[in-house]
Amino acid sequence: MKSCCQVQNHDGKKTYSINTTIKEKKDFLKENMVLIEGGEFLMGTEDKEGFPADGEGPIRKVKLDPFYMDQYAVTNEKFEQFVNETGYVTEAEQFGWSFVFHLFLSQETLNKITQRPVEVPWWVPVEGAYWRHPEGPGSSIQDRMNHPVTHVSWHDAEAYCKWSGKRLPTEAEWEYAARGGLTQKKYPWGDELIVDGKHQCNIWQGKFPVKNTKADGYLGTSPVDSFSPNGYELYNVVGNVWEWCDDWFCPTYHLKHSAHNPRGPEKGSSKSMRGGSYLCHKSYCNRYRVAARSSNTPDSSTGNIGFRCVGDVN
Repeated sequence: MKSCCQVQNHDGKKTYSINTTIKEKKDFLKENMVLIEGGEFLMGTEDKEGFPADGEGPIRKVKLDPFYMDQYAVTNEKFEQFVNETGYVTEAEQFGWSFVFHLFLSQETLNKITQRPVEVPWWVPVEGAYWRHPEGPGSSIQDRMNHPVTHVSWHDAEAYCKWSGKRLPTEAEWEYAARGGLTQKKYPWGDELIVDGKHQCNIWQGKFPVKNTKADGYLGTSPVDSFSPNGYELYNVVGNVWEWCDDWFCPTYHLKHSAHNPRGPEKGSSKSMRGGSYLCHKSYCNRYRVAARSSNTPDSSTGNIGFRCVGDVN
């Protein structure tokens, strides 16, 4: 079991096979993508609110080539199109269950659950929960087509990227883009969480995990175009849903390796995630800062993990 919103769907023994019929496209549509000009930036943080054990620091110079990035996290509508065209079956469907936040479930459903993760008991393993039925049988995405798709594993996200001719961002690309041209600010818009009395992202308000005041307007996910974009016209890069990155997670890799287009280790046990989610709160998961990092095994899925894609310029 991992800390901070991190849960594993399996005991490590893979009894399934990943769909291998997705053909990579040579070209990708640049609609709703932004060209992120290459350049050098200061990656990481040494903020006292950070988590040094996660490898957030030290602050270092990183240089990147240009790339395109989706303005929005991949939506239920887009993911449905992918599934309809390819017949892809997500890992949550193959496993037969996924993790759902407890406040989204009825007491009747909760009474049927005999086991929960000890360290994060607010996550409930629900049979039949997957991207199309986020809270399990009987739930629907019909009124959430413009919300980010959830219950997608890293493998699922990678399959979607290949189908669309894109790829997952590296951690360096993600952070560079999320900063929106600002230098060493805590959030994509600056250093203050609330600006002029207005919430800037979808995170938890209240007492986690029992009471969310919904001061930002949402208990669960919000539409992908909610709130104001950052300086690069990217929406919801922090809060709403965690976003998978391409890198294998390692808290020390960057201390010894290239600062030019870094891609992370060649192998590992978990994949990096960035941005935090609607469940993040300062008291428990202060990882909606742009330099914050987290990870999960690549077959894991929960109701607060999604992704966005990037594309190569050449």
